[in-house]
Amino acid sequence: MTPSWRKPAGMLLILLLIAIWCVGIVSLSATVGQWHWLVQLVFYVVAGIVWITPLKPLLRWMETGRWR
Repeated sequence: MTPSWRKPAGMLLILLLIAIWCVGIVSLSATVGQWHWLVQLVFYVVAGIVWITPLKPLLRWMETGRWR
């Protein structure tokens, strides 16, 4: 059984996704910091969960080679 290149490539894509997401959220911090603390809480909780959404197809591709 030969090793698959998909797992290292997928890992790098996951790290790239996290880095891009973090930069995007941090770039909004000046604006978000002016909001009411409760609205900030909701924003950061949602932002902390939403980035996981594209991982399911990526992880499936890493394991099987298929997107669907």
